[in-house]
Amino acid sequence: MSVSRSGNTTLDLEPLLDESRDDSDADNQKGEATGGGALLNGSSSKEPRATGVGHRDRERERDESAVFIKKISSAVFYGLSSFMITVINKTVLTSYRFPSFLFLSLGQLTASIVVLGMGKRLKLVSFPPLQRNTFAKIFPLPLIFLGNMMFGLGGTQSLSLPMFAALRRFSILMTMLLELKILGLRPSTAVQVSVYAMIGGALVAASDDLSFNMRGYIYVMITNALTASNGVYVKKKLDTSEIGKYGLMFYNSLFMFLPALALNFFTGDLEQAINFSEWHDPVFVTQFLLSCVMGFILSYSTILCTQFNSGPDDHHCGGA
Repeated sequence: MSVSRSGNTTLDLEPLLDESRDDSDADNQKGEATGGGALLNGSSSKEPRATGVGHRDRERERDESAVFIKKISSAVFYGLSSFMITVINKTVLTSYRFPSFLFLSLGQLTASIVVLGMGKRLKLVSFPPLQRNTFAKIFPLPLIFLGNMMFGLGGTQSLSLPMFAALRRFSILMTMLLELKILGLRPSTAVQVSVYAMIGGALVAASDDLSFNMRGYIYVMITNALTASNGVYVKKKLDTSEIGKYGLMFYNSLFMFLPALALNFFTGDLEQAINFSEWHDPVFVTQFLLSCVMGFILSYSTILCTQFNSGPDDHHCGGA
């Protein structure tokens, strides 16, 4: 406030205006600082979220890669096992003229029981103990398992390797149809086309067979149906039963050992096998034992491949 010469008083507003401008400038600076802090906080809160999403994506990619590797490795394992046991069984049954494929199937059952029993005792594998309802839990797998083994060995003994391998392609078509009927799984168009092409090739190969053997053809076609049933029911039991793959292998062999032994006895195959003249040959004995062990390995590779792949994918890789 100032006093003029005329005695009047006047109000000087300059200082007040200056103070208000200073206050508004301070408020603006505070707001900018607050807004900038909020922006910084927002960006910093988004960074951990984006990092978490990227980490989950990487984990998902690693899981998918691991599953893909398991699918490929189990399929290759099954294919190699299928090829090896077919060659070894053909050597034992044809080259050495071993008289009984039923006795050889009994040896393969025995090998599975011994190997898995020792593995459980040594705590290398685990499966539930035998209970009253164990057979009901895995039925009808034991019957399918035994029939598949016996008729497969019979077909191997009766037919040449190329013809046997060609006719085994029909198991792929049967597996595809059973998976659609029982599991409700419809294969892709690419899988269907490849299956039909393989069936066509098998028909062409079979039409040019000079050593016609109807019994061998029947054995192989029964084996195809049982192989398809085995793959579908193994997948179903693995998904719905707590027995596990080792339990399925062990109890399939255990429950079918006595029926297989009785069948060998009543058909006379047990006596023929015991009286076989080549038991003194160490090379034959090695081949026979190798066939028994390979029966166990094939059974394991089949269940493993069925666990990670679909049925048609399994039989694309092998046809034992």
